[in-house]
Amino acid sequence: MPLTDSHSNEQELLELLRRGDRAAFNTLYRLHAKPLYWRLLRMVKNTEETEELIQDLFVKVWEKREQIIIHQSFEAYLYRMAQHMAINFFKSLKTRSRLYEQVQAVSSEISDSTQQLLQLNETQTLLDQAIALLPEQRRKAFILCKIEGRSYQEAAELMNVSSNTVHNHLTKAVSAVKAHFERSGKVLAPLALLIVLQQL
Repeated sequence: MPLTDSHSNEQELLELLRRGDRAAFNTLYRLHAKPLYWRLLRMVKNTEETEELIQDLFVKVWEKREQIIIHQSFEAYLYRMAQHMAINFFKSLKTRSRLYEQVQAVSSEISDSTQQLLQLNETQTLLDQAIALLPEQRRKAFILCKIEGRSYQEAAELMNVSSNTVHNHLTKAVSAVKAHFERSGKVLAPLALLIVLQQL
């Protein structure tokens, strides 16, 4: 059963996380980092600051792993942390800036943010194109493991092949997708690429 569709499986991951299991932490990161990134970006409206906040958030999750309440929504827990971090970010910005500097920064940030959002949209478009060009089995492996966050074993069962075969398909698919991005010659959003193309 897919991890993303199973509350009990997420509870098992959280129990492992509480015990310091890094594989469980990595799986939870893959499941939740991308939607959290988009939510924080809508609040902060700056991709670099959002990247730093996401990293800080998951560092805090690891540091406070023993305090996680397994039978409560982990997604809601992460979103509350993200909201508090965004609030603290704006408080810090206000504290260290004079009013005039804030006005200038906001004006500049709006322009920068528009460009960055365009880059994110372009990244997604290129990714969709690259996936569509993959042979069927490589496309399945890429979508199952990179987009849906499934393990090699889960993908192997769904594709009716071995985990080793999934790994081989995925390695070739990632190389093809990266090559497609490189051929585009576009300036792309770094974290969006990291989330999708990071090695498992």
